[in-house]
Amino acid sequence: MSTTVGISRILTILMALTCGVLAANLYYAQPVLSLIGADFAMPPALESGVVTASQLGYALGLILLVPLGDVVENRKLILTTMGFCVLGCLGLLAAGSLPTLFLSMAVVGVTACAAQMIVPLAAHLAPPERRGAVVGNVMAGLLGGILLARPVSSLAAEYLGWRGVFLVSAGLMLALAALCAMALPRRVPPARQPYPALIRSLGHLFRIQPVLRRRALYHAAMFASFAIFWTGAPIVLMSPPYNYSGHAVALFTLSGVFGVCAAPVAGRLADRGYIRTGTIAAMSLAVAALLAASVAGGSMALFILAGILVDLGVQANLVIGQREIFALDDSIRSRLNAVYMAIFFLGGAVGSALTSPVLEAFGWTAVALMGAAFPATALAFVLTEKRSR
Repeated sequence: MSTTVGISRILTILMALTCGVLAANLYYAQPVLSLIGADFAMPPALESGVVTASQLGYALGLILLVPLGDVVENRKLILTTMGFCVLGCLGLLAAGSLPTLFLSMAVVGVTACAAQMIVPLAAHLAPPERRGAVVGNVMAGLLGGILLARPVSSLAAEYLGWRGVFLVSAGLMLALAALCAMALPRRVPPARQPYPALIRSLGHLFRIQPVLRRRALYHAAMFASFAIFWTGAPIVLMSPPYNYSGHAVALFTLSGVFGVCAAPVAGRLADRGYIRTGTIAAMSLAVAALLAASVAGGSMALFILAGILVDLGVQANLVIGQREIFALDDSIRSRLNAVYMAIFFLGGAVGSALTSPVLEAFGWTAVALMGAAFPATALAFVLTEKRSR
């Protein structure tokens, strides 16, 4: 039986922090790929595969684990998934070979999807008149974790090494899991759908919901651009001829924090009916960001500008897309969210996987132009869409 128990400000903050710490695990590796590569004597073309492993894992977790929130007691599901995420981080500490490294990173990615189990629970606990505010606050925590992960990782790795970053993350998750065990209420969903049918329904939703399909593919293109920029730029800036220190790269990655500002603005635009206008603006920002990055050369100012613009565009498009898909059907929001997130994280995985090989073969300008091509293609489709009435 499912019982709405309400949600306090403290519980909202706890859920937001937990989402942020979980989601951050997907991005800690991005600014320290050169350190990981050196530790394992990894070929440069393989380095971005570390990020790809976590993103593919996250997409898998969204498909296979997040839908369980519709049928399994939520607190138990969240805590169990967080426990395995801690084990994945500890596996990275002990990793002594490339297979162990990639397997542990994939486990971290799969189980970091616990963040997407917390958001629907927050929506369920919130009274209708506060639901939007509560979910917005929890999502702000999640986005904050994503955007702060890169600078935090860069700075921490200077003193603790890249493995120390994941040790700290494991400790934070254990502490938050203990608090969640005490604070989260039990919620047993009323649905009793067999697991195979639950998973099959995801593909069915993708086929029958054109809005879901369109928004997921649009954001897959945007997220590919995001992954290309934030995977490639730190590698370039820490390599000859630039040779920036970890501190300098950490300050550079802080530019992404401005992306949080896009979420409330995009939400208000969508609420007022400016979905098409907001989508075009968001995609245009991403294209402009990667074009600016392609001519940045050794200019840190242009790299910072590109980082600000790409994060503003991607976060705005994310919020607009969620606003559209959550309006489709209240009863299946968890699965709608799972499909949306899984598709666009696959786009990010493609972008990450392409970055190192293209960077090694053709250089940074080619990487940045490739990054611009993804949102430019999505923008072309948006501009040729039929306007809804």
